[in-house]
Amino acid sequence: MKKKITIAIDAMGGDNSPDKTINGVGLFLKKYNKNDDFILKLYGDENKITEKLNKYNVSSNLIEIIHTDSVVSDKETPITAVKNSKNTSMWNSIKSQLDGKSDISLSAGNTGVLLVISRMILKMMDKVSKPALAGLWPNKEGLNVVLDLGANIECDEKNLIDFAELGSALYKSLFPENIAKVSLLNIGSEEIKGTEVLKNAYKKLNLLSKNNNFIFNGYIEGNSIMSGESNVIVTDGFTGNIALKTAEGTAKFITDNLKETLTRNFFTKISLIFSYFSLKKFKSKLDPRKYNGAIFLGLNGPVVKSHGGTDATGFFFSIDLCYRIIKGDLMKQIKNNLDHLSSE
Repeated sequence: MKKKITIAIDAMGGDNSPDKTINGVGLFLKKYNKNDDFILKLYGDENKITEKLNKYNVSSNLIEIIHTDSVVSDKETPITAVKNSKNTSMWNSIKSQLDGKSDISLSAGNTGVLLVISRMILKMMDKVSKPALAGLWPNKEGLNVVLDLGANIECDEKNLIDFAELGSALYKSLFPENIAKVSLLNIGSEEIKGTEVLKNAYKKLNLLSKNNNFIFNGYIEGNSIMSGESNVIVTDGFTGNIALKTAEGTAKFITDNLKETLTRNFFTKISLIFSYFSLKKFKSKLDPRKYNGAIFLGLNGPVVKSHGGTDATGFFFSIDLCYRIIKGDLMKQIKNNLDHLSSE
């Protein structure tokens, strides 16, 4: 009998939890109600979780509740939280991987604490020195994997090379029919541009491109990230986080102003009727909830961070991401991609 995919969920982390987390679980079960290849383990206050399961009419033999007494506060620093977190829903959901009770962990809780606890419990993979925070962005052809999005402010060429291998493995686990095409984010596309770190990483990635783990497309500029020519975008956490926040702000600016313009008066409202379906499709493409879920890569187990302020729909998409990651055998993909390190 094939082993079921087991997703450990911190049901208490983030804003408006456990309402949004349990409601999101309900949406996930509704989508996959004909599947029986997974188990959702919910960590948190058993009474509150049961109350919300009843509130949202979520009932399934694919759910297991594991009671924990406390929750990691969003206001805590990683140092103080780690000292007091061993009986929290976050800690126990991650530790379940170490105990062999789950395949992946998901939390909408404090990002800094989640990263520190994940690294403390799961440890780094052999010969990978820094974890990367990867996210999904839309492009003209589908989706990009972009990393690092803020886990590491400073990176050397080895870190960027590791991120390329980790990111392409994630891409292949999510999109097994497609080829991972890697680019380094830079201020220009010419080989002579950029820092020495980028230039050194460029040379090594050119050589690694021959290993068939990915195709290296060279440098990419910020205005081409969504072109679809590359689908794995690699950068340091400082640059990546700024790029992410800029993209999110731009998307919100466009959708808010478009809505304001099209509802300004009677005539614009009439035009809205004729373009309704096109605008709905456009809005859906930019809906950040569809891309909710950043993945910590480089640890001895995958951990997904849901945005703390997302709603039930956004949390559903992060559970869906966890499911697809394990279905695509991410850890095996990563180990295959990192085989070259054993010969160095």
